[in-house]
This record gives sequence, structure tokens and C-alpha cells, in this order.
Amino acid sequence: KLCGYLNKLGIKGPIKTWKSRWFFYDENKCRLLYYRTAQDINPLGSIDLSNASFDCKMENGEGIFEIRTPGRAFTLKAISKQAMMYWLQQLQMRRWEFCNTQSRFPVGSSQLVNEPLAGRTSRYVVDNEDFLPLVKTPTEAVGLKAASLPAPQTSTALQNISLKHPWTEIQNTVYNICGSKQLWGNNGNVFSFDELQEHPENVDEEQEAEVEAGCAGDFKEGALEDGRMGPRLNWIRKTRWMNSGFPGSEELSREKNSVDKVSVLQQQILTLTEEVKSQKELVKLLHKALEAAQQEKRVSSMYLTAAEDKDRLELVRHKVRQIADLTSRLEALEQEKKELEQILTLRDSHIQELKEHVQLLMEKNHAKQEVIMTLTEQMARELSDPLQEANTITVETLYKQQEEIEHLKDDIDAYKTQNQFLNSEIHQVTRLWTNVAENEKALLMKCACLQARNCQMESKYLTVLRKLQEVVPGLPNSYAELVKNLIQEALQWDVKEEAEEALSFELNTVLCPSSEYDEYGFMTVPDYEIEDWKLLAKIQALEIKSNKLRSQEIVEKPLRDRWNSFGELSPSAELKSLIRSGIPVEHRQRVWRWMVSRHCCPVPGHYHRLLEQSRSTEHPACRQIELDLPRTLTNNKHFSSPTSQLIPKLRRVLLAFSWHNPAIGYCQGLNRLAAVALLVLEDEESAFWCLVYIVENLMPADYYSDTLITSQVDQRVFKDFLSDKLPRLMAHFEQYRIDVSLITFNWFLVAFVDSLVSDILLRVWDAFLYEGTKVIFRYALAIFKYNEEEILRIHDSVEIYQYLRFFTRMIMDGRKLMNIAFNDLNPFPMKLLRNRRSMHREELEAELCELQQIKAAYVKERAEQGP
Repeated sequence: KLCGYLNKLGIKGPIKTWKSRWFFYDENKCRLLYYRTAQDINPLGSIDLSNASFDCKMENGEGIFEIRTPGRAFTLKAISKQAMMYWLQQLQMRRWEFCNTQSRFPVGSSQLVNEPLAGRTSRYVVDNEDFLPLVKTPTEAVGLKAASLPAPQTSTALQNISLKHPWTEIQNTVYNICGSKQLWGNNGNVFSFDELQEHPENVDEEQEAEVEAGCAGDFKEGALEDGRMGPRLNWIRKTRWMNSGFPGSEELSREKNSVDKVSVLQQQILTLTEEVKSQKELVKLLHKALEAAQQEKRVSSMYLTAAEDKDRLELVRHKVRQIADLTSRLEALEQEKKELEQILTLRDSHIQELKEHVQLLMEKNHAKQEVIMTLTEQMARELSDPLQEANTITVETLYKQQEEIEHLKDDIDAYKTQNQFLNSEIHQVTRLWTNVAENEKALLMKCACLQARNCQMESKYLTVLRKLQEVVPGLPNSYAELVKNLIQEALQWDVKEEAEEALSFELNTVLCPSSEYDEYGFMTVPDYEIEDWKLLAKIQALEIKSNKLRSQEIVEKPLRDRWNSFGELSPSAELKSLIRSGIPVEHRQRVWRWMVSRHCCPVPGHYHRLLEQSRSTEHPACRQIELDLPRTLTNNKHFSSPTSQLIPKLRRVLLAFSWHNPAIGYCQGLNRLAAVALLVLEDEESAFWCLVYIVENLMPADYYSDTLITSQVDQRVFKDFLSDKLPRLMAHFEQYRIDVSLITFNWFLVAFVDSLVSDILLRVWDAFLYEGTKVIFRYALAIFKYNEEEILRIHDSVEIYQYLRFFTRMIMDGRKLMNIAFNDLNPFPMKLLRNRRSMHREELEAELCELQQIKAAYVKERAEQGP
């Protein structure tokens, strides 16, 4: 048990006083309880050690240390430096055990309480052996034996009384007084004075038991409730009171006034006590002899009652075996005793050698001191008389300096000890903080998994509601009304969630912030104009959130770590794999700038010259640009408002590109490309060069020309790939005469902008900027493969077109789409793409030439016919 007397500093206004208190550590609650004395039943207060820190104040005096809790600092004083360091080390160890076990076991678990102290101490020593060696237990000041010692005395009796806890003081005092009086009453006394005389040797044992009970916090709290324990405590208090002086003997001495008679009586008491002890020894010997005789009688009766000689022989054999076993055990014990005696002899000799060595060192030290004194006196005598006074002062100064040096050495030792302890405290607090951070991280991960599971369940629930919404017209009125109410309630969940997120903002920020917009300003919940699709938007938002939560630690964190450890950017297979997996937000701007500058060298000042030209001369495409600006990324908050700061930047970028490339000027779709570049790169000049890089380097020539001839070629090439990679789906389209180019043409023209959700869109752009247009083909095929089974289940051309209008927004799992694009669709050689582009371009140019000839012949024929 960790318990003992300490002085506690009490502050009452300007007055500071030290009060003696009995401190006891409660392992179940990690609290340090303190009482006025070891015999009190109610504590005056407690100190919570689970969140406390410890500090030793060497400059304030020997044995003084502090326990700092979040609410208060307690200043305590031990009787010696050793006792102080022992308390500090033990409190550190108990705090470490409690903090390590409370996450595994509930508070008050027997597994924590019953753990051996030796095991806990050994772990503590291993952890702190580099800082401070383990201090031996000062048994005179700490532990159960300290409870039997008298409490440290103060200058006045009232000084030690706690004025802050008068009720507790009264309870303890009344209990002690009432308990003592009940002992001397006729009714209800359990132990009498005669019993004490009959068993004087049991008094010390009972006192130790009382001390152990007094040290246990649970026993102190339950002593009043258990009536049977009260008389036992009172009897022990009575015993102590009797040992300190029996009132009857004092009255007798006063009446007879005879010191001789008192001494005779005391002698008689000692004689009778010795007699009782000898009688008890005799009783014990007779009891042992009686037991041996009874054992012999039992064995003889068994031998005589045996039916046959065989049984008697078996009994004899059994006894012989027992005798042999006991003989071997006796020999082993004797051998062990001899070994222990040898070890003890060696230790005694070693101790004697150490004592002789210490004595030798002391003699050497004494001899050196004498030599120093002799030399000092000799030096003083040899000096001349005029300098005698100065020499005397020098000698006195030397003595003072020696004393100061000794004091400084003591201070150095004290500060070394303080520094070692503080290092140990910092080390342990750091480890505690690390454990708490790891536990917090594990809890956050658990919360994230639960939140992802909740999103999945909510999404399934909303999907069921959407299915019911489709069949509402065929349901009875009561069921239809119930379905509508459930849908309305589900759509109003956002308001409730926002209120809950306001209360737990920090947790939601760590897990996955559920915001209306993402990092780049895109809406996380699509804003569908059709009322029936609002439920679908809610389902999509929940699926996106669930996917983010599930992939955050499993996929996103390792990927982010790989990006953080990646060195200088240079083309490699590893970089290609990383870019395909997606660039984290914090690295995307840097990587995009590197990819643009790698193929398109920006000309300094060129962009500003183009802006000056656009200010001085109006470009023919200026009107079309102004018409397209309000239609750019309407689902992004940075472009949804006409007063947004990015609208003027986008206007300047498009006008500068129109003057930079007069062959193209401006084409619808360039506004979306430039807008995405602005969102990521933020700087308008960087966005301009990114647009130049896409149009002039990544896309084939004539992709954004007046005829869009290369865009049309890519649509034919895509149909070929669709037939090769997804023949069932292409046959399904041909069966219902579906022209996929009506859907996919815009995908290729603007690289999926306004088609995919923002998270997947930016991953596509990451790979697109690094690898080129082949990525667009891969992802376009992957989108159809992702939804292949759903499309095959639709058997109406109108419904197929309606589904193809929004089915890209139904893709929520970006990792699955990426695996389809870069793994399931392999092989996908760039050489094959170039060959098919070349073949279809020749066919398309021939068709366009033929169409021009037909158009010219028609115009000529109309002209010949006249008006």
C-alpha cells in the first residue's frame, strides 16, 4: 500500500501553514486521499492523479514537491529527500499503470488491482532506468508500519485541524469518542479487559490489521455501515490507550503514594507474563505430543483392523515410502540450507570488505585533511609579519570559500536529482500523450467506420424510398401519403445534420467534413431541378460520403504518405502510377504546374501583352464569351454568382487565348477547360498556359476548329473501341438505334467537365494532363462498363437516352472506375489509337468532300433554275 504522513501546505489568504496529513493512494480511482490521522474514517479531500503532473522544488527546501492538477496545485513536504523521491516515483508509476489499463479494463477491475507490485515496478524501472534509479522504500515514513507510529506533532493542536472541512472533522472525532465509550460499557462490548490480558501477544497483530484496514479506502467508507467492524476498531483503540497508560494504576499510585509498591506490582506483572508465556509453550508441546499420539493410535488401529496380511504389508510399505520421501526432502532442505549459509557467509565477508574499504577511505580522507591543515598553518607561519593580517583574512576567506563550495556541491547534487526526475516526468508524460493520441486516432477510425456504415444504411433506406416513389400512383392513398411523408422527412435530414455538426465540429472535421461544397467549390449534393430527383441527389451524396470515409485510412492515407515522401518530380513509372491513383489536394497545384511547364514553356510577358491587345481591340469572339460565362460550371460556388472573383479572371484568360490562337479563336467548351484550370492553379496566367497546353499539345489538331473534324473522328474511333471492349453493350445500342456520340461528344470536347462528380473528375484530369487523350478513351469506356448491366436491363430507346443523360452522375466509387479504366480494359496501345484516328479521318474527309461537292452541285443547280 502506498500510504504515509506528509505535510500539506495550506494557504488562507496571506497565511501559509504546514499541516500534517495521512495520505493514502486509491488504486481503483487513481486518487490520493488525505486524512488528518491514519485512524480517521472520512477523508478531508482527494487529488486526482490521472491528469496530474509532478514537480520537485529543490530551491524551496528539502523534501518539498508539487502535484499539479488541471484545477489546482498541491504543495507537499516529505520528511526527507529519499521519502520525497520515493513518493514521486511511486505516484508516477501508479499514474502510468492507471492510464495504460483504463482503456483495457473498466475502472475498479480486479485485474488491475490484483496485478503484482513486483511486475509493475519492474516495468517502471525498465522504462525509467535511463533517467532516475529506483529509490528504496523508506519504511520509517511510508507504508503500513508508518500508520502505527504517532502522527508528526505541530506547534499547536489547533493548527493541524482542517477548518475547511469542519463536518468531516466532527464526524471523525465523534466516531472515535463514541467508539471508545462503547468499549467500556457493559452492553454490547465484544472484547473485555480480561481477554486483553489473556492474549497480550495478539495486540500488535490486531494493530497491524487495523492499520491495513485504515489504509484501505473502501474499508474506511464501509466501516460505519458494517456494525460488526466497529467494536473491533474500538477494541484496538482501547488497546493503544491502555498501552499508553492505564487510568486505574495512576489512581492507585496517588492513593498509596508508594513507588516501591508500584515497582513490586510491575515486577509481578512481568513475572506473571513470563509464566503465561512458558505455560503456553508447554501447552503447545503437549498439543504436539497429543497429535503425535493420536496419529500413532490411528495408524495402529488401521494396522490391527486390516483383514489380511497383504493389507498390513501395504500399510507398512506406504509408511516406508513416506519415510523415504521425507528423508529425501530433509536432505534437500539441509543441502539448500548449507548453500544459503555459504551465500550468507560470502555476503558477510563482502560486507566486511566494503566496511574495511570505507574505513580506509575515511582514514585517507582524514589524513589528507590533516595534511591540508598542516600545510595551511605552515604557509601562514612562513609569511612575513606585515602580511600576517592579510594572510589571516586570506585563510578565513579560504575557509568560507570551501564552505561555499560544499554548499554549491550540495546544490548541484540536488539540481541533478531534480533534473533527472523532471526528465523522467517529461518522458512519461510524453508517452502518456502518445498513448492518448493513438487511442484517440483509433476511436476516430472507429467513428469513421461507423459513420460510413450509417451512410450506407441511410443510402439503402433512401433507395428503397425512391423505388416506392416510382410506384406511388399504384398504391392506396394511405400508403401513398405515408411514402410522401417519409420522403419529406428524409429530405429534411440535412437541416438536422447541420445542427448536429455545429455541436461536434471538431470531430466532423477530423473524420470527413460533410459540407455543401468540396475543396474546390463544387456542390457535394447535386441540385436537380426536377422534384423527383432530389431524393436521388441525397442518395448520391451519402454514397460519396461513405466511399470517402471507407477509403480515407485504407487508400487515401497511404497514397498521401507516398506523395509526401516522393522526391523531385521526374517522368517515371512510379510517378505515372501515383498520378493515375489521384493527386492529393495539397500536391495537385504543384504537379499540374510541373506537367504544363514540361511540355509548354511559358513566355514571360506574353500573357500581359495579349491582355493589352484585348483591351485595345475587341475580339470577334468577345460576344460569345460573354454569353458562355454565366453558363460555366453552374454547380461551383466560384462561378455561380456573376459577382464572383473568378468570372473576370476567366474572361481575361479566354480573351487572351483568342488572340493567342487566331485559328481557333474561341470554341464552346474552352470556357469549362479554363475554369477547371483556374480552380486548381488559382493564378490566371498559369490557367492560360494550361489551356494552351491542353488545346495545342494534348488534343489533336483541328479538335476545336470550326468543323470539329478531329472531335468527330474520335467519336468514330470510340465506337470501334466500344465494339471491341463491350460487344454486348454495343449490340444493345444498335438494337435500339442508340447513337452514343450524342452523349459522348461533349465528354471528349471538355474532358468530362459537368459530367462526372468533382472528385472523380479531378482524378481523370490528373492522368489526362500527364498521359494525354488516351485517358479520355479509357475513362469513357470504363463509364459504360461500370453501368453496363443497368443499361442492358433497359429495353426502350427513350428510357435509354434518359438514363444516359445523367448516368455519369451515378458513379460514386472512383477507385472502382479507375481500376476498370487502367486494368480491366488492357491492352490499350497508343499505336492502335493513332491508326484508327488516321483511318477514320480519311473516311470523314472523303465524306465531307463528297458533301461539299453535293452542296456545290445543288447551289449551281438552283442558280441555273433562277428565281
